Amino acid sequence: MKAPVTDPSGHHRRAGRTLAGVVVLALAGAAVITVSAPFAGPGRRPAPGAPATATGPVPSPGAPGIGDPLMPLAGNGGYTVRRYTLDFDWRAPRTPFEAGATVSATATQALSRFDLDFAGNTLHRVTVDGAPAAAERHGDELVVTPAKPIPRGRAFTVRVAYTADPTQARHRDDAIQDYGWVPTSDGTVVCAQPDGARMIFPANDHPSLRAPITFRVTTPPGVSAVANGRLVGTERHPDGRTRWTYDSEQPIAAQLVQLAIGKFTFVDSEGPHGLPVRDVVPDGLVADTEEYRSLTPDHLAWLEQRLGPYPFRRYGVLVGDTDLPVALETQSLAVVPRDDLLGDRVDAERDLVHELTHHWTGDSVAIRRWSDLWLSEGHARYYERLYSDEHGGAALESVMRAAYEQHDQWRHDEGAPAEPTDATLFKVMRYDGSALVLFALREKVGEETFGRIERAWVTAYRGRAAGTRDFIALASRVAGEDLGPFLRPWLYGAHTPPMPGHPDWQVDPVED
Repeated sequence: MKAPVTDPSGHHRRAGRTLAGVVVLALAGAAVITVSAPFAGPGRRPAPGAPATATGPVPSPGAPGIGDPLMPLAGNGGYTVRRYTLDFDWRAPRTPFEAGATVSATATQALSRFDLDFAGNTLHRVTVDGAPAAAERHGDELVVTPAKPIPRGRAFTVRVAYTADPTQARHRDDAIQDYGWVPTSDGTVVCAQPDGARMIFPANDHPSLRAPITFRVTTPPGVSAVANGRLVGTERHPDGRTRWTYDSEQPIAAQLVQLAIGKFTFVDSEGPHGLPVRDVVPDGLVADTEEYRSLTPDHLAWLEQRLGPYPFRRYGVLVGDTDLPVALETQSLAVVPRDDLLGDRVDAERDLVHELTHHWTGDSVAIRRWSDLWLSEGHARYYERLYSDEHGGAALESVMRAAYEQHDQWRHDEGAPAEPTDATLFKVMRYDGSALVLFALREKVGEETFGRIERAWVTAYRGRAAGTRDFIALASRVAGEDLGPFLRPWLYGAHTPPMPGHPDWQVDPVED
């Protein structure tokens, strides 16, 4: 995700970007399904070593979160998701529509009940393996109690029928600003980062948890739908409506989901090694955005030289025809606001390269915990700045020196790079401040060794989640020296360490 930045010149650029006790009504309206078991409150975990019976362990509730310190209720315990299948019957902008989610999962413990992350929307019916299940809301937690406990290791299927609200959104006081469903004049785009996917569909909503997704979206005549991955096919209904089916192809974190609906033109091209590139552009913006969109093959080639092969099967730019505050790295289809593609080329390329970089660092190599966000945003900012340095933008060293001068202030206001709070997650320290850590590492080990560290990072953890400890350990192995004593003060210290090779760089005094 692209955040606001301040260049060394001082020019500020625009962003690059409980309800409890709800009953579940059967669709037929005849039955009321209630919950018979008490809710496992925040922080509750299944008891370790639950006693065994003749038929196996005693079933217990799955945890309502995976224990991320910044967002304790993000994700859910007791099962892993094998696939989501999402059905949306879109009707008109800002108009509720019928939706359904099928969650194919496997129990990792004997489950008496389990949670899904699901916020808002009107719930109609929940079934588990075809049988009605009790369901109750507690804030963003949908607590599901199946008719029969689910044995450990058993595959099971949850179906949730609901009415989706395409106006539902939330706000953060950082680079994200408004997120969730983002209405456009003729449809919507989705900005789910960091925890907005639960406003779209019931999910395991944490960046370290991924599963493939099938999207089936029905739209009115003349309106298109697009989602992550490959268009499997379209089916025209007798009433003129069209059902679009997409397959994400590879597992995807809920925060990286994209579902856009509108009057679009699909522009196909080709990247390095024949990589399919498909841009999705509002009909009236095709010509005006073509100049910068056509640079994508060059951006892909430039990043492949530094980070190795692009890690997904296709790519494209989705032009957001609305007042989006951010650009966003939704997997295989980066969202870039129209205004970013209608202005200065240097600024536009910075946004485009930033979101594309995320496909290596953040999408393919997922963060293990939210406190590891510096690994995602710091890398994207670093390569954005490096590309800009080489293509007419501000010099990298000048930008890094300006960030160094402000680093103690950012530490004071927003926490060290690897020590954010929920409220400061998407503040400038996770962007320019974290890019500075990578610059310092490069100055410490040299450009050639730094390049080997970077390629090893995105190769070793491709398709996996990794965190700060993993990065320090890998960098140390590649460099042939223990880099922990160097990196930990940069990532966790109260004060900014000296910059290797630049003894004249000074940190500005901190103001309260």
